[in-house]
Amino acid sequence: MTLALLTEPGRPGTTRVDEVEPAAAGDALVLVRPLEVGVCGTDREISHGLFGVAPEGEGALVLGHELLGVVAADAHGFSRGDLVTATVRRSCGRCPACAAGSPDSCLTGEYSERGITRLHGFAREVVAEAPDELIPIPAALGRLGVLTEPASVCARAIRHARAIGGRQPWELRRALVVGAGAVGMLATYLLRLEGVEVWTASLEPSSPLAEASGARYVSTAEAPLAALRDETGGFDLVIEAAGNAQLAAETLGLLRRSGVACLLGIDPRRQTVGIEGSMLALDVILENRVLFGSVNAQRQDWVAAVAALDAARRRWPDALESFVGLRVPLDRFQEAFDHRGSKATLVLSDD
Repeated sequence: MTLALLTEPGRPGTTRVDEVEPAAAGDALVLVRPLEVGVCGTDREISHGLFGVAPEGEGALVLGHELLGVVAADAHGFSRGDLVTATVRRSCGRCPACAAGSPDSCLTGEYSERGITRLHGFAREVVAEAPDELIPIPAALGRLGVLTEPASVCARAIRHARAIGGRQPWELRRALVVGAGAVGMLATYLLRLEGVEVWTASLEPSSPLAEASGARYVSTAEAPLAALRDETGGFDLVIEAAGNAQLAAETLGLLRRSGVACLLGIDPRRQTVGIEGSMLALDVILENRVLFGSVNAQRQDWVAAVAALDAARRRWPDALESFVGLRVPLDRFQEAFDHRGSKATLVLSDD
């Protein structure tokens, strides 16, 4: 038997470290030893019983979808000791998007996701994974490779924003990122790597991490976002990563002509949000503004995320190290779930 972090989806208070059957590679899989697994709001919400689906015929789900692991044995082009991460969402097997290698855009909604939906996650001592789902991590990136999954979400969002903006003559020069958690901060850094002028906004009074990238930080406790739009003239891209439905609606009013707003933060609360009618039914139309949502990522975004993280490591080495603010062993998972602000990870091996 081997240890894993388990929960029973739909039943709050059931998250625990327990024994599970050990993973077996077989001929088609690669054995991977997880080193660290990142924790995010999705893990917390599954643990609180809000969603999550166990594999068919099972009552419990192994958590963890933000993997940094090491290959345990030579197999399928990977060598023992290689650092790797792995994709999260997998094909439904029957829609055009999944057939084209885009399970992030699955049309049936019957995809599976490691540690979330119908597939066990990575918070266990050994994982067996399909080689096509593994993404190599440069040795120089080291433990910072645990940031790849959230960075891939940002890479996908920016890729889609560029595709939408590029439907007409458009240039991404000025961006606003709302939210200074791991996703918001990674989005800030990815945009700064591309030379985009970035404002990052959140409730905290200051953010040395945002400013280290050359972004301008704005505390929304001191200055409303509407005032920032008046000051700057609006933004070509707004990324909402705070997970607030009212802020999500307001992103449309922060754009300038042909601007694009991308929603990454999830807010499942039952509520009614307000939006000025003329802004929605006049400004959005006359100024060609777009609002879209983005979730998960496909392989090209994972590869782009690894490259971006490695470039950020070289450009801002001290800042990137501070993205991870808490590392605890598996049996202290509750500390990681309670942690807010910087990224928290579960350490499964010190190798």
